[in-house]
Amino acid sequence: MSVNSITNNNPVIHPKGTSQQMDQSDFLRLMTAQLSQQDPFNPVDNQQMVAQMAQFSSLAGISETNTVLAKISEQLTAQTQLLKDIKAATPAPAPTPPTT
Repeated sequence: MSVNSITNNNPVIHPKGTSQQMDQSDFLRLMTAQLSQQDPFNPVDNQQMVAQMAQFSSLAGISETNTVLAKISEQLTAQTQLLKDIKAATPAPAPTPPTT
């Protein structure tokens, strides 16, 4: 059984200003379509599928790490600004007279 073309009756529409990168649901949708259309006498190589799933899992972990690091960066920036404001509002210490 040979498949010459695949038509998509449900195109993915991305609203303006959103990323057009694939996410986990897109990956799972593609994997499901691949499994449902494969030749039972010539199945997909299991090693390739596991490698793809591992790569996607790794990518999802990296994306989550980036999100957390961005939040930490925002918090550090806010704390740094607060410390600068506190330092600016603190009066300078009075000079001490010289002792001789």
